[in-house]
Amino acid sequence: MSIKNKNILVTGGCGYVGSVLVAKLLAQDANVTVFDNQWFGNYLDKNHKLEIIKDDIRNIEKYNLKEFDKIVHLANIANDPGVELNPSLSWEINVLASNQIMDKICNKSSVDQIVYASSGSVYGVKEEAEVTEELSLVPISVYNKTKMVSEKVLLSYKDEIKVHCIRPATVCGISPRMRLDVSVNMLAFQALKNKVMTIYGGQQVRPNIHILDLTDAIIHFLENSEIKNGVYNAGFENLSILDIAEKVNKKIKCEIKILPVNDIRSYRLNSDKLLKTGFKKRYSVDDAISEIIEQYNNGKLIEKDSYYTVKWMKHLNI
Repeated sequence: MSIKNKNILVTGGCGYVGSVLVAKLLAQDANVTVFDNQWFGNYLDKNHKLEIIKDDIRNIEKYNLKEFDKIVHLANIANDPGVELNPSLSWEINVLASNQIMDKICNKSSVDQIVYASSGSVYGVKEEAEVTEELSLVPISVYNKTKMVSEKVLLSYKDEIKVHCIRPATVCGISPRMRLDVSVNMLAFQALKNKVMTIYGGQQVRPNIHILDLTDAIIHFLENSEIKNGVYNAGFENLSILDIAEKVNKKIKCEIKILPVNDIRSYRLNSDKLLKTGFKKRYSVDDAISEIIEQYNNGKLIEKDSYYTVKWMKHLNI
């Protein structure tokens, strides 16, 4: 199903993933409304089919959501360290807002689908080499818990609206609203800037997904809303931190400094369920590294404090 002229609300649309997704939606001639508090800025280009609402997601109850066809829910406080700065705020933004959205759209609304960006970290620590959607959720941090509970809130409405929860791996690659505090991006930038990468331990395994694959997956669900309700892993390369550093080192010759670490937890994802819906992976960690190198060498990737979630939240006194 084409999303041309569909009215799509993207919460958190000015963020790292949102900025890439919104550009793709507009390129497919959708009408897009972005709802974002813009803590990290607004890098979206003006477009006659784009409306941007600058407000806190906790205030979404004040707005009329009846004109939308679909919602992509990205707004959240990201990752464990960011959430730990203010756990109460994170519960409000990551969970309460999800409930507010569903209460609004299920009340005589034209919205027929919501796609939610959860997290692959909701599984907690698993010994299994293939972490599938059938395994139990044992979240070990406040961030993981907020994502798990938000999923449950959204899926409780699955009899009234199509609900697709994507559990992404760690995202990598270039975005207008860049992040340099996620593993691939961070290590590549360290190598370019300092000619040395510092890793702690290195044997920990992390699943990864290119930002273009993640945004394509979101659009895949929007275009195929008949896909069964539920949760879908989205991560295609389970790599140790040292593996990632070595991939970077092949493209940017530099020193790899390995320091001891107490946290040796590993995370893996199996995304066969997503692939069986017809989705096709097209990008890789190697692609992300190459893109970062190109942007840096062209002077388009310049370090900013706002590219580091915790550093910027502390600056904003959040």
